[in-house]
Amino acid sequence: TFCFQDGYMDFMEYVAALSLVLKGKVDQKLRWYFKLYDVDGNGCIDRGELLNIIKAIRAINRCNETMTAEEFTNMVFDKIDINGDGELSLEEFMEGVQKDEVLLEILTRSLDLTHIVRLIQNDGKNPQEPEQESEAAQ
Repeated sequence: TFCFQDGYMDFMEYVAALSLVLKGKVDQKLRWYFKLYDVDGNGCIDRGELLNIIKAIRAINRCNETMTAEEFTNMVFDKIDINGDGELSLEEFMEGVQKDEVLLEILTRSLDLTHIVRLIQNDGKNPQEPEQESEAAQ
């Protein structure tokens, strides 16, 4: 749980919290992912929740995934919705993702915001641009 003096979390606070979580152990990451995807907080993730969050993440995070958000959502449910009820409990999510290295890698990669942190730290300028420009000039 993250507490902030004003009761709200701004973008930088969000990125800092996310960075801390993503550097944690797999178990910690998956619990955080689950809370992120469980938009209504009912303890289960349905297809709509997962799809909307995946689309939102891809809108702010450069994504070179070959699968569409819809295809990815379907793959998640096909692989780990064990009881077929159209919802993922925390247990299904934790067990299913930990057993599937491809799924875990895609989820982790989709939430990697290190390039966004770098952009913020460099006032919106890509830190690699000057190198690319100087290489192009040569």
